[in-house]
Amino acid sequence: MRRLADDEGRPWDAVVSRESWGALYALFVPAGAGRGEPIRRALLRSEGYDQAQRELDRLPEDELLLLFRSAQPTETT
Repeated sequence: MRRLADDEGRPWDAVVSRESWGALYALFVPAGAGRGEPIRRALLRSEGYDQAQRELDRLPEDELLLLFRSAQPTETT
């Protein structure tokens, strides 16, 4: 898991998620209770879960922020 701050200074946790069809995403989850923002996700290039975790762990801060900016809100059930 990685923690980052968005452009407004709000904290987010970034984790790897695997969809049922096998695609791997970086999920950006608002850190802290009651914030009301949706979880966001961005597709990762990695082919396996361990590789995706390393990809997320090794991203420089500026690239992680770019990935966050490209992430799309998701609906949770």
